This record gives sequence, structure tokens and C-alpha cells, in this order.
Amino acid sequence: LELVETARRKNEVANLVGLDLNQLDLSRANLSGMDLSGVDLTRADLSGANLEGANLIGADLSEADLRKANLARADLSGSDLFKADLFGVILIGANLINPNLIRADLGNANLTDADFSWSDAIRLNLRGANLSRANLIRANLVEANLSRANLKMANASGSKFTGAHLTSADFSHAELRGTNVG
Repeated sequence: LELVETARRKNEVANLVGLDLNQLDLSRANLSGMDLSGVDLTRADLSGANLEGANLIGADLSEADLRKANLARADLSGSDLFKADLFGVILIGANLINPNLIRADLGNANLTDADFSWSDAIRLNLRGANLSRANLIRANLVEANLSRANLKMANASGSKFTGAHLTSADFSHAELRGTNVG
């Protein structure tokens, strides 16, 4: 990504809005703070990439490889993460309001203080994930795997956990008012 490196050298922000980066190898790339809103990153390799504080509003990350990427404080609202591999990703304080997380893998991810409100997360894998203090208000976690997940002090008011795997999940001091686990 020559455009990104040139912009960094000039201390400018690269304009990547709406670009088609489908299936591109961006593993270990430094895209921190970049505006990637609306970008097509379908099946892109972003494993180990630094996307801290990046704007990914409305981005298509379906089936992308984001294993162990840093997405702390990134804005992924309205993004498509269908079947994305986010195993071990850092999403501390990230905005995940209303994304498509159906069948995505967030196993062992760090989602401390992340905002998942209104997310569509059917069959999402959150096994062993840290969701402490996360906002899960009205999240749809039907058939999600939350076994061994840390949800201490999370707010899951009005969320759906129907058919979810909750073995050894820690909901200590979590807000569960109006939650459906039936």
C-alpha cells in the first residue's frame, strides 16, 4: 500500500474511502487511524494488522482474516463481518454498533469496554473472549458460543441468548434486565 506509506511520510491521512481492497494481503500493515469507511475488504488478509482507531464504518470485511489484529477504539458500526476470522483480536473500546457478526469467530478476543449494542451476532463464536464492561444492549446472540467468556459488569439488557452456549461464562455483576435466555 504505497498510498498509505507516502501519506504517513508526509504526516497526512491517506484517503482510502470506498476503495476495493478485496482479497488483498494487508497482514501486519499499519492502518492505524485510517479512514476505511465503505472499503471492500472481503476475504482480505489483515492478520496482525494495526487498525487502532481506524474508521471502518460500513466496511465489508466478510470472510476477512483479522486474526490477532489490533482494532482498539476502531469504529466498525454498520460493518459486515460475516464469517470473519477475528480470533485473538484486540477490540478494546471499539464501536461495534449494529454490525453483521453472523458466524464470525471472536474466540479469545479482548472486547473490554466495546459497544456491541444492536449487533446481529447469530452463531458468533466468543469462546474465551473478554467482554468485561462491554455494552451488549439488545444484541442478538442466538446460538452464539459464549463458553468461558468473561462478561463481568457487562450490560446485556434486552439481549437474546436463545440457544447460546454459556458453559462457564462469567456474568458476575452483569446487567441482565429483560434478557432472553430461553
